[in-house]
Amino acid sequence: MLAHDILQEARKLHKVSDSLDVLAMQHAPIEEALSILSGNVRNSASLLEVLVALRLGPEPGTEGISN
Repeated sequence: MLAHDILQEARKLHKVSDSLDVLAMQHAPIEEALSILSGNVRNSASLLEVLVALRLGPEPGTEGISN
């Protein structure tokens, strides 16, 4: 259950990263800053997925790490 909860949060972070990418494309004056933030959020999501894979094992019914 813990792995599932953490992976849910990672999925949310991926969605936030996607939203920041869209905002970056729409707002040229702060595009670079938003893109950097988006990348940091995406990296955090990926780290959570790796943590789950290494420490808690894959989620039952899944085939590895996914977005």
